Amino acid sequence: MKAVIVCVSVSHGNTRRVADTMARVLDGKVVSPEEADLEELADADLVGFGAGVFYSRLHPRLTDFARSLPTGRGRAFVFATSGLPELPLAPFTRPLVQLLEGKGFEVDGSFSCRAFDTWAPFKLVGGINRERPNIGDLTAARAFAERLRDGRGPVS
Repeated sequence: MKAVIVCVSVSHGNTRRVADTMARVLDGKVVSPEEADLEELADADLVGFGAGVFYSRLHPRLTDFARSLPTGRGRAFVFATSGLPELPLAPFTRPLVQLLEGKGFEVDGSFSCRAFDTWAPFKLVGGINRERPNIGDLTAARAFAERLRDGRGPVS
């Protein structure tokens, strides 16, 4: 399987740690949107899209990149890290999933976990989730990637 993960990780490296964990399972590579090669993405069996959450949205560098992709086909997945929990009725990943599906991707699932966050009000207390993503989060990311690799159906 050829896998590429497009990742934006800007604050504390949280999202990159999750992306690297998944890439090891998928025997893939992690690139930023600026490093992504459109031919390589088109040739990949699976493309991941991941970013940290800012103001309840995935980082705009990732969503802008996805918006700029040509229409095509292929398997994809989406993942996110966030200081606050995802709301079941409004998951952080849903807008990107819908965007990718509109581009012709078959989105096989999404993953999110909590992460160290020093956004404005949390900075006053030294941040929240200082130990995250932790071993449990990375184990869950690994299990998610294994299900994708093994083709065991859509995963969330």
